[in-house]
Amino acid sequence: MTRAEWRANLSLASIFGLRMLGLFMVVPVFAHEAAQYPGGDNTGLIGLTLGIYGLTQAALQFVYGLASDRFGRKPVIIAGLLVFAAGSTVAALAPSLLWLSVGRALQGAGAVSAAVTALLADQTRDEVRTKSMALLGASMGLTFALSLVVAPLLAAWGGLVAIFALTALLSLLGIAAVLWWVPPEPLQHRHQQEGRVLDVLRLPELLRLNYGGFVMHGVQLAMWLAVPSMLVEAGLPQARHWQLYLPVLVGSFVVMGGSFFQLEKRGYVRAAFLTAVALMALVQLGLWWQIGLQPSIYLLGLLLFLFFYGFNVLEACLPSMVSRLAPLSARGAAIGVYNTMQSIGFFAGGLLGGWAMQWGGPHALFTGCGVLMMLWLWLAWPMRMAQTKTLEAPANP
Repeated sequence: MTRAEWRANLSLASIFGLRMLGLFMVVPVFAHEAAQYPGGDNTGLIGLTLGIYGLTQAALQFVYGLASDRFGRKPVIIAGLLVFAAGSTVAALAPSLLWLSVGRALQGAGAVSAAVTALLADQTRDEVRTKSMALLGASMGLTFALSLVVAPLLAAWGGLVAIFALTALLSLLGIAAVLWWVPPEPLQHRHQQEGRVLDVLRLPELLRLNYGGFVMHGVQLAMWLAVPSMLVEAGLPQARHWQLYLPVLVGSFVVMGGSFFQLEKRGYVRAAFLTAVALMALVQLGLWWQIGLQPSIYLLGLLLFLFFYGFNVLEACLPSMVSRLAPLSARGAAIGVYNTMQSIGFFAGGLLGGWAMQWGGPHALFTGCGVLMMLWLWLAWPMRMAQTKTLEAPANP
């Protein structure tokens, strides 16, 4: 990558990471801390408050992506981060669980992922696009691992108030990065003919990728309804789960970096893509097999490593493929639709995963996840890979 591409990657990954860190820190401590608020004896409301972020984000991802095509990426990103900061402030000052849910809904309304991803696609060439998306995904994975370590410490010191106050500060730092670090938007993506929404919704290849984003993130969330208890059964107390998550996440990124990009250079993207989907499906079978046995911490660690390896490969592939297949004038809208399906997947993973656990336990959960992954593999098999276009490298600033 050129110096300009590295600058775009690092600056946008930092914005993405700062925002996701604020969100991820809530997850491991929310249920316990929210129970201390007025109305916290209502477990249904606690679940809604945690998940409502995904609903508002799903509703607005496409809108933000479409707006970024019309008004520019940077203004939309700044507006979304301001909304996210406002939601974090409302949540930090919330006197009750009801107001906490209002703050969470506002946080979700700051859905800038599509605009950030579209801006990164604008500022990188096709031949380095997948690597750029992988770096963006890496920022999300590493902040998730960091949140597992930081959240319990921060919650013990200041509860959810401290977490949401820090989240508001991080979003303001993200705005500063947009203004003074992110490179200017390429001129060829301004004042162009607006793409039509139907250009995005009627392409079969994009529909397949959108389904993939939905399933991948739904399965990822649903798994955690059963995996933590399996780790406890294997002899790893909940307070020490980060000691497994951290090396698994970091190791999966390292191995992916040393293998996937070499395969991409040699033209084996389709094989790597399909292998990653199959790998995630096989992990569901492996977890299903462990139910009822005395789980092995080493086997569970291996399964999680394989899952995150496949997940990281797909997290790099899918947004890159969407950006290549979409019409240039509708790139933001296309990525917005894809990110919307991701958000719906998160919400559906929690909702349907919880229903599956209540109805049939972990067996039903992992069976459903496995079936969805195998369906994706079947749909993805005939896909054509987007052709790489060799474009002039962006000029160094």
